[in-house]
Amino acid sequence: MKHAIVGAGGVGGLLGGALAHSGESVAMVVRPGTRNKYPARIHVDSTFGKFDESVEWTESVPPADVLWLAVKALQLNDSLRLIAEGARLPLIVPLLNGIDHVAFLRDRFGEHAVLPGTIAVETERTAPGHIVHRSPFAKLNLSARGRGMLAQTMDQLRKIGFTGEFIDNESTLMWGKLVFLGPLALSTTAANKTIGELVSNPELWTNLQACVREACTVGSAEGAKLNFDVVIKAILALPASMKSSMQKDVEQGRLPEVDAIGGGIARAADRHNIPAPVTTRLIETVRRRAGMAESS
Repeated sequence: MKHAIVGAGGVGGLLGGALAHSGESVAMVVRPGTRNKYPARIHVDSTFGKFDESVEWTESVPPADVLWLAVKALQLNDSLRLIAEGARLPLIVPLLNGIDHVAFLRDRFGEHAVLPGTIAVETERTAPGHIVHRSPFAKLNLSARGRGMLAQTMDQLRKIGFTGEFIDNESTLMWGKLVFLGPLALSTTAANKTIGELVSNPELWTNLQACVREACTVGSAEGAKLNFDVVIKAILALPASMKSSMQKDVEQGRLPEVDAIGGGIARAADRHNIPAPVTTRLIETVRRRAGMAESS
């Protein structure tokens, strides 16, 4: 199949390199005026191995079977401008953090054009076309509606080292990541601590667990099937030196995805009248650290 990937950062680069390595046709879509910065081949230095693969670099979305959106939530609107007016739409698979983008994209492109997905991984672009994948895992989950079209693609990625599955309940798919990512990103960023430092600090660890419990309560109200103990076990299994991408963004002076990640939990809590004081407090702490105006 022909894959177009909007976003040549850590996630998009890893996915594009892995798909090309498995023999798929890959077009990497980058911002206008930046194409010449990228080499002919994409280099991936991964815990799954090292590989250099030929990909097409383009500044607009070409005809494709699947369009993967691998951008940060703050970049979503700009990325959609890369889709030509009147272009034949492929299956759109967003891998953004948070929850609200799924409804936004379906309102724009149609219910069946958008296939929700999530990815859990630590990876970053260290230079144009150079991707470093540090975590010993890359877990890609997709809505079960995509099984017929993407089953072979998932099998190819599993052979490289990816894990993941097709999930029937889309609320479980999306909230299953958010109840893990949200509390972890907010807690590491608010305290500016690694995962190991959080876990070893009794007060911070108690707050992190409380935030997970709040997120699980909210996600369950949204129709997701969640397990607090499974989330905590997954957090404890992470490398102690690991930092969240939100934490790295704040350290490097970039705007964090606090509204998409933390705000997604807080807005759903409000919809269901569920108290989420720890989540709210962590959101405001992150916003202050990042120099952002406090939310109203």
